Amino acid sequence: MLKQVNSFLEKRMLFLTPTAVVIGVICSSWLHTMAPLVPWIFAFITFVSSLGIKVTQLKRSLLHPLPILFSLMIIQLIMPLIALCIGHLFFTDDLYTIVGLIIAFIIPTGVISLMWVSIYKGDLSVTLLIVLINTLLSPLFVPLSLQLFVGASIELDIVQLMSSLFWMIVVPSLLGIVMNEFVIKSSKTVKGMLSPFAKFSLLIVIAVNSSVAAPAFQLNGHLMKITFTVFILASLGYLLGAVFARLIRSNDQVTISMLFNSGMRNISVGATIAIVYFPPQVSVPIVIGTLFQQTLAALSGKILTSFLHKMNQNMKSIS
Repeated sequence: MLKQVNSFLEKRMLFLTPTAVVIGVICSSWLHTMAPLVPWIFAFITFVSSLGIKVTQLKRSLLHPLPILFSLMIIQLIMPLIALCIGHLFFTDDLYTIVGLIIAFIIPTGVISLMWVSIYKGDLSVTLLIVLINTLLSPLFVPLSLQLFVGASIELDIVQLMSSLFWMIVVPSLLGIVMNEFVIKSSKTVKGMLSPFAKFSLLIVIAVNSSVAAPAFQLNGHLMKITFTVFILASLGYLLGAVFARLIRSNDQVTISMLFNSGMRNISVGATIAIVYFPPQVSVPIVIGTLFQQTLAALSGKILTSFLHKMNQNMKSIS
């Protein structure tokens, strides 16, 4: 039954995530009281997602580090710089939106990219390593990036932020890997049992974060402008992943992995950071990302695989 529920949720995450955002906004009067539970719920999600990671897979991917290094460069350097420039260009007098855009694109790659890479037959070992390294380094990358880009305007407790990320991401990730290697005989079975609960938890996190951001949601031209900007930036992340993969002559599987890892973001972490450390307006660009992240993932994967298929067919016809 749990397997059927998990399959049902997987196929409908494209529609369930924006639904959770709408529910959060509508039921904000009582859902926002659950905000203190979000870090703990997210730690559970991270733990479940990490159960399938094997050390042998990570070692194999380390032999070819270029895709990993370029993906991390896109995630932590190129996209935050683009977000900073776009923010100052179009939201000159709106510091909260600028900070929200920066946070949306300095947070680590989404763990759920593992699911999309698996669906589109990408290289899971490369994906696992990018997710793990980016997650492990996020307590360092995220506070330093925030201090670099907005530290002059906003006071930030870096030690507290690093501690939050450490317990919310790093500890459950390492725990999942250790249990997978030394404790659980069949991690696939255990992960299969916990996966539907993790997906329900993800929807709860999205709804709660949306409820906290609800007061800042006002249907006007400014909100539409933010939505369009986030959509363009998110799309650009996927595009850069695919372009850089071809520039370093990666195979099709690694190209698919770089596409998803460069485009997807752990929005729940970003929203949690924004809600805990900043005014509600900062979380608006981040929460908006949940409306179309899964849609963009599915669309980007379909476009890329069709493009790669046509290229392979052309190569065969030439040869």
